[in-house]
Amino acid sequence: MRAGDFQVILFDSVSSTLFAEKILKKKGVEHKIIPVPRHISSDCGVCIRFRPVQRDEIEQALSGRVTFQDICPL
Repeated sequence: MRAGDFQVILFDSVSSTLFAEKILKKKGVEHKIIPVPRHISSDCGVCIRFRPVQRDEIEQALSGRVTFQDICPL
């Protein structure tokens, strides 16, 4: 995995992460729930990893449905 291959979206809680995952699964968006990397701070211990080309699609899918803290590159 090279720098820039993935980004992560951070949430305030595990329940928000799981709700976002449910939305993304229904939309058919490829993603993976992973532990938040140590170099990234978050109140929640898990995040969603995805490819940068999917960012707009993910933001649209989650907009107004689930609140997230930030989107960070890995």
